[in-house]
Amino acid sequence: MCGFKKVYLSLLIAALVAGCGEGKKEAVADEKAPTQVAAKVNGTELTVHQVNHALQRIPNLDKEQSRAASLQVVRNLVDQEVLVQKALTDKLDRDPAVVQTLDAARRQILAEAYMGRKLGTPADPAEAEVTDYFNAHPELFAKRKIYRLQEISIKAPKDKHEAIRAQLAASKTLNDFAAWLKAENLPAKAEQGVKPAEQLPLAILPKLAAMPDGQAMIMNAPDGLLVIVLAGSQAQPVTLEQARPAIARLLQTQARQQAAKAELDGLKAAAKIEYVGEFVDAGKEAPAPAAAVPTEKVAPDADAAAISKGISGLK
Repeated sequence: MCGFKKVYLSLLIAALVAGCGEGKKEAVADEKAPTQVAAKVNGTELTVHQVNHALQRIPNLDKEQSRAASLQVVRNLVDQEVLVQKALTDKLDRDPAVVQTLDAARRQILAEAYMGRKLGTPADPAEAEVTDYFNAHPELFAKRKIYRLQEISIKAPKDKHEAIRAQLAASKTLNDFAAWLKAENLPAKAEQGVKPAEQLPLAILPKLAAMPDGQAMIMNAPDGLLVIVLAGSQAQPVTLEQARPAIARLLQTQARQQAAKAELDGLKAAAKIEYVGEFVDAGKEAPAPAAAVPTEKVAPDADAAAISKGISGLK
């Protein structure tokens, strides 16, 4: 258990001390107790099991690191226990906000524990599944690119969306578009960055991969619209052999998510669920996010710094 082994007295030693009187029995008991106790705070014991549980949550911990880590864990547990005892003395466990937080944590832990036990360890995907996924997503692998993107986040009410889309399509350069936004008093923020294919949302990646440099796409955002301009791209393909471990992990995650959804759907179908009052709409399906819409080619050589300058003061 995380590099620790339980220490037991051999049967032979136990037999030898058994005939030495009650005092010896008590001494043996006293010797065994500390093996399960890591520290005490005002008489409250912090156990080796608590230390091991914390160590299990530290990823990639080797034997050489476990000793130092275990000492630090004990120190942390002591600090935590001191605070917990003071919180209990001050009756914070009766505070309504604390009670709600504790209940929320308990519910989350129980839900995750059930699902974890129900799903178990996911099986390794078959080689054919890995190959099929590789072939189905050339934009991620065989035709993978590094993208230089320029983004303009526009805060705008819905009744302005069509006009913004039309103006973007009609603008010859992004600076023209930025000037129009400024004239219309539409707050906007420009950013630029370089991202590989795997760091982009899969929902827009196929469209982005098919776009020529300089073309823009526009999509809905929570408080307006988001314009993404493909300022440039560079091919950087990945072979099946290179991609295999990542694809296998992804397929395992997808399989686990699908199994979790199926289990949850089954439990919900068997339960009596009723949404009440102002929350009645929670029982309805959430609307699907709007798809990105490519526009005409805009400012193939546009510079994001110039765009940002052009819309400065609109934030």
